[in-house]
Amino acid sequence: MSTRMPQGVDAPAFRKALDELAAIVGKEWVFVDELPLSTYRDAYSPLADGELLPSAAVAPANMEQIQQALKVFNAYQLPIWTFGNGRNFAYGGPAPRQSGYVMFDLKRMNRILEVNEKYGYALVEPGVSYYQLHRHLRQIGSKLWVDPAAPGWGGVMGNALEHGAGYTPYGDHFIMQCGMEVVLADGQVVRTGQGAIEGSPHWQSTKHAAGPHFDGMFTQSNFGVVTKMGIWLMPEPPGYKPFMITYEREEDLAAIFDAVLPLKINQVIPNAAVAVDLLWEVSAKTTRRHYFDGKGPIPDSIRKKIASDHDLGMWNFYAALYGPPPIIENNWKLVEEAMMSIPGAKLYLSRENDPAWDYRIQLMRGEPNMTEFSIMNWIGGGGHINFSPISAPDGKEALSQYNLIKQRCHDYGFDYIGEFLVGWRDMHHILMIMYDRADEVMRKGAYDLFAKLVDEAADAGFGEYRTHLAFMDQIAKTYKHNDGALWDLHHRLKDVLDPNGILSPGKQGIWPKAMRNQG
Repeated sequence: MSTRMPQGVDAPAFRKALDELAAIVGKEWVFVDELPLSTYRDAYSPLADGELLPSAAVAPANMEQIQQALKVFNAYQLPIWTFGNGRNFAYGGPAPRQSGYVMFDLKRMNRILEVNEKYGYALVEPGVSYYQLHRHLRQIGSKLWVDPAAPGWGGVMGNALEHGAGYTPYGDHFIMQCGMEVVLADGQVVRTGQGAIEGSPHWQSTKHAAGPHFDGMFTQSNFGVVTKMGIWLMPEPPGYKPFMITYEREEDLAAIFDAVLPLKINQVIPNAAVAVDLLWEVSAKTTRRHYFDGKGPIPDSIRKKIASDHDLGMWNFYAALYGPPPIIENNWKLVEEAMMSIPGAKLYLSRENDPAWDYRIQLMRGEPNMTEFSIMNWIGGGGHINFSPISAPDGKEALSQYNLIKQRCHDYGFDYIGEFLVGWRDMHHILMIMYDRADEVMRKGAYDLFAKLVDEAADAGFGEYRTHLAFMDQIAKTYKHNDGALWDLHHRLKDVLDPNGILSPGKQGIWPKAMRNQG
């Protein structure tokens, strides 16, 4: 049995609580031994081994078991960590915010409750993955597309609740969310939007209802347990034209996004387009040691050889056009004129024997896959953590952010490996810091680099939209307008909705009152 204990709970009370939980969910769904609990660790963590490990795990099968379990958690004041599919890798995976929490694992709740072909939506439970929903749609003959995140094993609900993104025109997953069922800490069940009308046929058709809009309050938070969520799905278009354009120079990044912005704002390019740097792109098909086995960032001369060997640019831009072929071809003229005006640009409408191309083409047409995990072979050792600041899709701003972050990566001995993903009026910059977890110096360097980037990005006016467990408090403190009024509001809500502080304490830097001084 695990030797870790929840904070403030003695061993006899803990054993009694677990017995009561076993009576609710079944003894086989309460885990206390080290082997099953090891699956709840962050396998790629920048922290030392032995940190952020749970005391136990409980896996309910339905909403009623959740309600009953919450009574036990409240009675014993057990801190729990709630998650659906647990694939949040590079951001902490399924691991808890602190060691000793009880994992509240909702993977057993994996039903696809409804698919509506006419209105283009699905209603899912927390454990439904992109793969599962995609297979179900194909099995029933649906013409609807899933919008998967990069790894297809992730959770449809979990990714939307974490503000995640995909690569089709439905790429902003929270925008495409519609209607939630939530169990509050005291067991009360709330449905948002039109779901609050008994028997409403429009729960997943419109987000709005009379009164405030609460759905966003349950994203990246610890105010309730989401048990059902509607997600809008894209109808299969009559045409699809994916493309890739390579750009020779790092400084082309500014011109790329100045050209992209009007195309995105006007929905000429409707999907979540992405500019991928050379090393991210090539890591799907080779390894760093194949080209360079020295310490520190790869020299420019070797970067140029990599680009030449694989017909790649320093930046590699992917996007797609969708719709009736005549509209695609008309819009394509605008895209080609804008994006090919940058000197040295090379256009690809197909690439043979290129797993990176195949991976992007699948993502942009809603086909889940796992190719992106192959980039873990670039360094070896599995360690990675994503630094994810937000900016506007402005060329000067993108280049400034890139130069700042690349320089810090080099200062700490790491390659810059990143991509810029463009929404309508925002840009997600994803830096993947890769390291060998068995190399203690490298792992510690990745941690220190990340911490440095958080503060420097905030000083430059950039905040992260998502982060690893280890940096939630630091990032929360960068949102400091009016003496941190936003997080003061979060804490006021926490105290009212979860007075015992049992739901995911510390999630996104939101702590219950009894633990706030340590956050």
